[in-house]
Amino acid sequence: MKIILNEDVYNLGEEGDVCEVANGYARNYLLPHGLAVAFNKQNLAVFESRKVAIAKRKEEKKKAAQDLKQQLENISLTVKMPAGETGKLFGSVNNAVIADALEKEGVVIEKKKIEVASSSIKMIGKYTVMIKLYSGESAKIEVTVASTDGKAEAALEKKIAAAQAKSARTAPAAAEADVTAEDEAEDAVDETDDDAEAEAEMESDESDDDSDESDDE
Repeated sequence: MKIILNEDVYNLGEEGDVCEVANGYARNYLLPHGLAVAFNKQNLAVFESRKVAIAKRKEEKKKAAQDLKQQLENISLTVKMPAGETGKLFGSVNNAVIADALEKEGVVIEKKKIEVASSSIKMIGKYTVMIKLYSGESAKIEVTVASTDGKAEAALEKKIAAAQAKSARTAPAAAEADVTAEDEAEDAVDETDDDAEAEAEMESDESDDDSDESDDE
């Protein structure tokens, strides 16, 4: 069914756009909610008369989207969830959770416009979340997912410290092994050079002997 959008509809089009949609979608949702009108000469003429006003609103929405992008990218969002000592969340952080967290910061975003990697976050850590705005604009926000009691972070810090300590203990031995290997390689090169010099001297002596025999004849 052919319709004219009466206002912007996410993932479909903007106010004044002519779209082809399924009959059920138009009759059961778009038309009864006033989001669109049927495509005909009369409605087309109405939207033609609103053309300048629609264009002006598009520019205003574009400017608002740019301002919202700047506002979002200045937000440092922290979401706290129950988590185990491994850092795995008891639950997950999805677009609805991010939308709620943003609303607490004074920014209202529809959850369908928020894109979370793999649909949801299931571990503590730092993540980048994409938010789709008007006219192809998008914003990236940094989200820190933390445990509610801090125990998961403490357990992970202990593991990191233990790994660093182990690395510090093994580093001298590894360095000594590298030095030994380097010395052995240098000795091998020296032996090769000595063998080459000895062989060259032997060839030289043989050459001198052949020369003396030739002179005697």
